[in-house]
Amino acid sequence: MRGGREVGSPILVTGAAGTVGYAVCELLIERGCKVRALVRKEDARSEKLAERGVEVVVGDLLDLHSMHRAIENCDRLYFGMTVSASYLEATINTAAVAKHHKVGAFVNISQMTVSQMGINATTDSPQQKMHWLAEQALNWSGLPVVHVRPTSFLDTFFLRLSAHSICEHGQIRLPFGDGKTSPIASEDVARVMATILESPARHIGKIYELTGSRSQDMNGVAEEFSRALGRPITYVNVPWEPWRKQLEASGMLDRHALSHLATMALLKQQNRYDRLTSDVEKITGTPPLSVHDFVLRHADMYTSEK
Repeated sequence: MRGGREVGSPILVTGAAGTVGYAVCELLIERGCKVRALVRKEDARSEKLAERGVEVVVGDLLDLHSMHRAIENCDRLYFGMTVSASYLEATINTAAVAKHHKVGAFVNISQMTVSQMGINATTDSPQQKMHWLAEQALNWSGLPVVHVRPTSFLDTFFLRLSAHSICEHGQIRLPFGDGKTSPIASEDVARVMATILESPARHIGKIYELTGSRSQDMNGVAEEFSRALGRPITYVNVPWEPWRKQLEASGMLDRHALSHLATMALLKQQNRYDRLTSDVEKITGTPPLSVHDFVLRHADMYTSEK
């Protein structure tokens, strides 16, 4: 027994339709854990999870009754939510219900920028400020919390936002200036989360900061792309404001998410993402993917003949 529940009680994964949440579900199932996945709606991804033995619950992080259904009888949970103006409310709602049900571990995905913030220091990203506030509230709650703070994701800036320019022009067009960065693959973040959730006791109360395998400037990143793809890929340091306007015009992001990514780009210019830790390997026993290996895994996304 642990926390009044059987050891085999399910692990709740919120945001299970997202990239990290979905991967966490798959990894936990592979490790023989019982998993309950919270999703906003049923779709092809939730169907695949159900086929693999995941208990799928449809609900909303902002809805009190949904969270009671999701958390009841769960001893551990992973809290993750997409970039959203409702993030802080969702965190507090989930935490309140988790405390009511006496969960044994609350594993929270945060952001590494939080480590550079405080009561007198914030950023222009409302999302980053909410992550800092959420960590404060979770600490005040008395819940058995683990904070995991990844740096920026390879999947975001270097895949979703750069695949087209790499395919068509052989260029990574981003406004990062000369700043160094150590982006991490979402699959490495998921490995860390699954490892902690599988056996959380020794991690309770700790903060982990996750980076990729190397901190380097964008010319170094471009060299890794070139080696992986077998053709020249160069970095073009585009002006920030035209880049932001182009991203806004694309319709890919709502205003809140746009503000968040635009702020991250400015912080990269200021070298605020020149960070390197060994926490991924320390927790999982395996180092994080390099940019080169990440590009190899997604090579088809960088090829115009798709």
